[in-house]
Amino acid sequence: MEVEAPCGGGSAGESRWSLGSSLAVRNVQDLVSSSAAEELTPDMIQRYIQPDIDAHAVLAEHSEEVPVIDLGKLMNAETVEDETAKLKLACEEWGFFQVLNHGVPDEVIVGIKQNIHKFFELPLDVKNGYAQRPGDLQGYGQAFVFSDDQKLDWADMFGLFTQPTQARDMSYWPSEPRTFRNSIEEYTSELMKLSHSIVTFIAKTLDFDPELMADKNVGQFLRMNYYPPCMSTPGKVLGFSPHSDASFITILLEVNSVQGLQIRRRGAWIPVKPHGDALLVNVGDFLEIMTNGKYKSIEHRVTINAHKERLSISAFHVPKYDGIVSPVLGNTEEKVLYKTTIVEEYARLYLSSKRDGKRTLDHAMLS
Repeated sequence: MEVEAPCGGGSAGESRWSLGSSLAVRNVQDLVSSSAAEELTPDMIQRYIQPDIDAHAVLAEHSEEVPVIDLGKLMNAETVEDETAKLKLACEEWGFFQVLNHGVPDEVIVGIKQNIHKFFELPLDVKNGYAQRPGDLQGYGQAFVFSDDQKLDWADMFGLFTQPTQARDMSYWPSEPRTFRNSIEEYTSELMKLSHSIVTFIAKTLDFDPELMADKNVGQFLRMNYYPPCMSTPGKVLGFSPHSDASFITILLEVNSVQGLQIRRRGAWIPVKPHGDALLVNVGDFLEIMTNGKYKSIEHRVTINAHKERLSISAFHVPKYDGIVSPVLGNTEEKVLYKTTIVEEYARLYLSSKRDGKRTLDHAMLS
């Protein structure tokens, strides 16, 4: 993983995150469709069976409790104080919150949803035309596969550097469906505006100067996720293993109504029941470091439905690759819990190993 000039544009002085390689493994969507006429046998899916999937309780009764923040109320002088307090509590206690009145136009969301459905419906050979290449996790494939014997996630992914425009490698951007490129451009541009608003309000909850966060929210990596159904052993496979995000914040759009996201809270898994009009936001590792642990990047995972596919879009908003993230203390009495962290070094560590909860963040903590 290294900083490099972007393909298809940009000057030599511009840089982007280059995420390294993931080993090629079988396409899960193809595995499921080719076995449609016969049940998947344990031998066929042995590498996907997760032995510790039931290690912690799942508390479905708490799924309605994930905080909901109304961006409109944050922008209203009469309601901003109460809504800011709700945002602060959400970041402190949950690390996840749903955002209503986010301002992303309905037609933009409808467009990106339709195009992602159409992309994953394309024949495998067409999708493989945008496959990951050695040294890059952009493109179609999987992520975080580093050995031939590790457990695999039950998912296919399509990743792109989308913002800033200089970071794009347009050879990965699909020409099919016909409207996909324009849809990605519109959606990711709207998310950049939204992320700047959210980060500004988060700064206010901390009494930070928003300029402190100006270089922490400058890049965006878009990952489109396809989780096929698993009829044989849905309770034994995971769409995404437990992890936290190496981002500043992450913005998630549920493409269809199939649930699966679970967040770890107080030693148990809480399923997230998304509000139909909301986008889901979570605190990333870099924001936890910057807040000296006041705001937590929460471990989360994705479970699989037995009968229905699940699709989602994750937008990871990240700092400058050649920047640093330091804890900002509230007062001189506060104990420093995290090291000043070089973004490049943290990214190298995070992206060079299988997902394992929040283990990477341990390296940023002072002993």
